[in-house]
Amino acid sequence: MIPAAPLQMQPPRWQQLWREAVRDPCELLSLLGLEALATRISGTAANGSFPLRVPRGFVARMRHGDPNDPLLRQVLPLDDEDRIVPGFDLDAVGDAAARTGHGVIQKYRGRALLIATGSCAVHCRYCFRRHFPYSEETAAAGGWGETVALIAADASIDEVILSGGDPLSLATSKLAELTAALAAIPHLQRLRIHTRLPVVLPERVDDGLIAWLRTLPWPVTVVIHANHANEFDDDVDAALARLRAAGTTLLNQAVLLRGVNDSVDALVALSERGFAAGALPYYLHQLDRVVGAAHFEVSDDDARVLHTALAARLSGYLVPRLVREVAGDPGKRPLL
Repeated sequence: MIPAAPLQMQPPRWQQLWREAVRDPCELLSLLGLEALATRISGTAANGSFPLRVPRGFVARMRHGDPNDPLLRQVLPLDDEDRIVPGFDLDAVGDAAARTGHGVIQKYRGRALLIATGSCAVHCRYCFRRHFPYSEETAAAGGWGETVALIAADASIDEVILSGGDPLSLATSKLAELTAALAAIPHLQRLRIHTRLPVVLPERVDDGLIAWLRTLPWPVTVVIHANHANEFDDDVDAALARLRAAGTTLLNQAVLLRGVNDSVDALVALSERGFAAGALPYYLHQLDRVVGAAHFEVSDDDARVLHTALAARLSGYLVPRLVREVAGDPGKRPLL
């Protein structure tokens, strides 16, 4: 009798899709019929310092043959980002100065932001943490011990924010390990999760994640990040519906990006489409001035004109707050 082979544990589908992400800029351009753009690929992608990564499901939402597609522009590493521009820094928002513990950033009263991981399912070219030292600064190091102890020792902290990278890139069991430890801290009242995965890899919102969310003892807010209405499709809608059904509050924050959403029509469509999917518009961020992202910048004056026109066309609850993050400020700085 031949003994049966041991069963192989299959990874969750989202992890498999993660592994299959497009990582070669030339492959991405070939998939979209844009091979001529290959001569403009950034050196930061070629040398591996900030490589391309984009899930194939997100690529499928891009317009074939359109070099100006708003989703493509967010992820394609062009040589524009190799220019050195005065005023653009490695640490655009003062994360280093606000560090209070391993992987813990405290900029605003009552809130502790955890750099849960450095991993993301998509590498957005305007990312303000594209130069962050993730290998040295992740809260998960040491089984979350230092992080949990720091929060437990500070009774002024009533909200924990999971950020990164993308916290939902962690296995659900790893997230559960953290929240089980946090649940023993009596002064915590809220949990917030900032994530792009439900938009770029909606398969991440699986049964295990929903079951974990339902066990949490606090009100949970999930802040997704979508910059253009075309980022939403049926799969994203279904993922967001599951998150809402699990009892979370859904918000969307966007970044104002030249060539992506710097028109009134694009911003109106984004607010309306996101709200239709269950996410209330939250912030419209001015670009964080990080090295490599200058070509995305929209001036503050132009941003104010756009926002005023947006407010004239939409109901108030559909108008996100126009803000900029300024190092040392006690909160996001309103620009209107």
